[in-house]
Amino acid sequence: MSDTKKVRTRFAPSPTGYMHIGNLRTALYAYLIAKKNGGDFILRIEDTDRERYVEGAVDVIYDTLRKAGLQWDEGPDIGGDYGPYVQSERMGMFKDYALQLVESGHAYYCFCDKDRLDEVRKIQEASHIAPMYDRHCRNLSKEEIEEKLAAGIPYVIRQKMPLEGTTTFHDEIYGDITVENSTLDDQILIKTDGMPTYNFANVVDDHTMGITHVVRGNEYLSSTPKYNLLYEAFGWDVPVYIHCSPVMKDQTSKLSKRNGDASFEDIISKGFLPEAVVNFIALLGWAPKGEEEIFTLEELKEQFDISGISKSPAIFDPVKLRAVNAEHIKRMTPEEFLEHVTPYIRQSVRREDIDIKLLASVLQKRTEVFTEVPEMVDFIECLPEYDTAMYCHKKMKTNEETSLEALKAVLPVLEAVEDWTEENIHKALFDLIAKLEVKNGWLLWPVRTAVSGKQFTPGGGVELCAILGKEDSLARIRKGIEKLS
Repeated sequence: MSDTKKVRTRFAPSPTGYMHIGNLRTALYAYLIAKKNGGDFILRIEDTDRERYVEGAVDVIYDTLRKAGLQWDEGPDIGGDYGPYVQSERMGMFKDYALQLVESGHAYYCFCDKDRLDEVRKIQEASHIAPMYDRHCRNLSKEEIEEKLAAGIPYVIRQKMPLEGTTTFHDEIYGDITVENSTLDDQILIKTDGMPTYNFANVVDDHTMGITHVVRGNEYLSSTPKYNLLYEAFGWDVPVYIHCSPVMKDQTSKLSKRNGDASFEDIISKGFLPEAVVNFIALLGWAPKGEEEIFTLEELKEQFDISGISKSPAIFDPVKLRAVNAEHIKRMTPEEFLEHVTPYIRQSVRREDIDIKLLASVLQKRTEVFTEVPEMVDFIECLPEYDTAMYCHKKMKTNEETSLEALKAVLPVLEAVEDWTEENIHKALFDLIAKLEVKNGWLLWPVRTAVSGKQFTPGGGVELCAILGKEDSLARIRKGIEKLS
């Protein structure tokens, strides 16, 4: 293939109502390959499998790609020079292409009916032979063919595979792969209803749309020699192949809709940032050159390289997804984070006297997933009922007696703070720690427990007091003293 050709990649999903992570990864890699090379990313909808077609599924594809930031350069909604971009609207041309192959001797009419094919298959299975068409119609004479066509006998058009020699193709990940031609079935190109098979339509569509790089799952490796023979039969340029290993749920099972595995939409609805999910998906089977793993989509366009794609299956690791998401949250500007987190805070905190900005600044360092925020901050609305055993902390060397002592010492000090800011609260409490000659935790753990009533909080005692305000903080400390007394 000429190096001067503009890189054109495509994502060609079927509208089955669900965009699983492996699918989106294919789209992402195709997009990144195009963008890294100043090329075009094309969206083509393959809707010819009417049994699996789901109403509204095309919108799911559009929405998912848009949320992921993968804007296509050509597609059904925006058009382009190579349309139509919906496979069912391209049907007229496939039979003509198949007839060209019949004409050139690379394909033939097959008039075998279902009963005969079933019989052949049964015999092959009983003989432990790999099932494939026995080429019964491959060498019919011109007269026999014309007679059957004139009689209106239903037929398919099959690809005429070479019976000897080998076919070799190159894949960017797997290298050169060679197969014996004798193992290749004479696959159907045009079905009895005149519709193309997926394998044939794919090749014709990719060629007529000028696709230079084909990114797909490695389950298509076994079909690729057949595709190559079609390209060669037509005298067309063979595209660059990039076959990716599957995304696995664990060592043995693939991610799938059937297993109830999350789609991109499901993950976003669980409080993950779209750009973090895209970053995570990029890392499922691709390793960047350096140590850095956190990338924006713009950075991925720069960093992505086909040589970093692995042959090994990628395991979907929810722990890593959380870590990547947390890192993206940390890198948001305070303004972006505030805007994003406020609706989640408001799910459990309705108080108007709370400094949301301060609360957001405390949350940003400790938030991994947004949907966890409401529970992290619900103590602000009202102090939960809690057990005094929570004051006991081995590491902080606190128990109920020491906590009572600490809170009694804290109360008058905080009552005396006039300008209630985080800085002033910090100074008052740390001056007291120095005066009492105690460890920080000995004093601050009881304060944190008293004002939150929770084991885990988004900030320490000083920050929580600043967020809650003077009146509420003091009331909660007094309640703590009462509970411990």
